Amino acid sequence: MTFSLHAAIIPSQVQILRASAALIDKAEAFCAERNLSPDTLIQARLADGMLPFAYQVKSMAVHSLGAIEGVRKGVFGPDMTPPPSDFAGLKMRLTETLAGLEAIDPAEVDGFLGRDMRFEFGERRMEFLAEEFLLSFSQPNFYFHATTAYDILRWKGLPIGKRDFAGMPRLKG
Repeated sequence: MTFSLHAAIIPSQVQILRASAALIDKAEAFCAERNLSPDTLIQARLADGMLPFAYQVKSMAVHSLGAIEGVRKGVFGPDMTPPPSDFAGLKMRLTETLAGLEAIDPAEVDGFLGRDMRFEFGERRMEFLAEEFLLSFSQPNFYFHATTAYDILRWKGLPIGKRDFAGMPRLKG
């Protein structure tokens, strides 16, 4: 059985990003229902040394579509721009990311196999093959940030569960 690089990465990222977009809607409704400032959730963090919910959402985009764009260029570095500061901006970031991922030709991603790729951050350099970068660096980061965003909302009291995190699985048929 042949299993492609595209199939190993993109469909699951799309699934989680769609679920995360729905979580943002739930977060916005939660704030409205409880008369909370949106910043109560947007700037929430699990611990003092961690980055806030908005950064977690931005990082899902960075480690999905941004990682693909990095492979296209042969180099990836952290996105140091500030995250969106409101629910509309966060939702837009995910909507744009989803559109970009859904527009990717699977053959392009499968063509990344064996391509040299480099991560750069300041003086730090890490050399990868494209598939190893995507599977061992960006994909774990993507899931870390998706999980952390979910955990922040759950910790702040949103009535959400595992199905809200996982979204709609891809069923046979």
